[in-house]
Amino acid sequence: MATSENKVPLLLVRLCTAIRFLTIIPVSWRAAEDAQQFNKCLGFFPLVGALIGLVGSAAAYVLLLFFPPQVVAVLAIVYLAFISGFLHLDGLSDSADGLFSSRPREECLRIMKDSRAGAMGVVVVVCVMLAKYSALSSMDRHMLCLVIFFMPLAGRSAILLSMARLPYARPEGGLGRLFYSDSSKTAAVAAFVALFLLLVILAPSLLVVTLTAIACVNLLLGRWCRLRLGGATGDTLGASCELTEAVTALAFTASFSLF
Repeated sequence: MATSENKVPLLLVRLCTAIRFLTIIPVSWRAAEDAQQFNKCLGFFPLVGALIGLVGSAAAYVLLLFFPPQVVAVLAIVYLAFISGFLHLDGLSDSADGLFSSRPREECLRIMKDSRAGAMGVVVVVCVMLAKYSALSSMDRHMLCLVIFFMPLAGRSAILLSMARLPYARPEGGLGRLFYSDSSKTAAVAAFVALFLLLVILAPSLLVVTLTAIACVNLLLGRWCRLRLGGATGDTLGASCELTEAVTALAFTASFSLF
C-alpha cells in the first residue's frame, strides 16, 4: 500500500506531466516518466488551465494600468495561444481542413495528419481569433480579467469532456491516444464540478449561459466528429479547447450585456 509520502511525489509527477504537455513551461523534473503518466495526469488538466488563467488574469490586471482594453485583449489572445505552444490552434486548423473536406473518413484523417495548413483551416482559425478579440475587447476591465481566468480552465475541461464522450478515431493511435484511460469520465466530471463551483463563487450571473454555451459546442463538435471521423483525435481535442475558449468569452459578453 502506498504511503502518503509516496503519494505526494507521484501527484507532483503527474502535475508536471500535464504542465509539460499543455504548456511550453520547461519543467524537466522526472520527465523520463511521462510515457507512464500520460493517461494518469488527466485530473490535472483543469488545474493547469486554472494556473494559465490565473497568470494571464494577473498580467492583464497590470497591463490595464498602462494600456487600453483592446490592446490587452490582443496580448491575452497571444498569451493563451503561445503558452500552449500553439498546439491547440494547430489542432483547430487541422480539424477544419479534415472536417470541411467532404471526403471519406480515411481521407479526412489523412488530411488532418498533414502538417500543411489548408484554406479551411486558416479561415476557421482567423474566425475563432476574431471571435475572441471581439468579445474580450468589448468588456470592461474587471470582466476582461475574469474571463481570461476562465477561458483556459474551460478549454482544458472541454478536452476531458470530449475524451469522456468519444472513442479515439485513429486505429493506429496518435498523440491524443496517449491520454485516453478509464478515468476520462471521472476527470471530466471533476473538471466541470470545479468549473461550476468557481463560476458560482466568482461569476454567478454568468453560470447558466456559460455552461450552456460550453455544452452546446461540445455536443455539436462531438456529434460532427463521431459522424465524420468515428470519434476524436488529438486535433479535434485541440479544436474543442479553442472553440470552448471562444464561446466562453462570447458567453461572458452576452451575459454582461443582459445583466
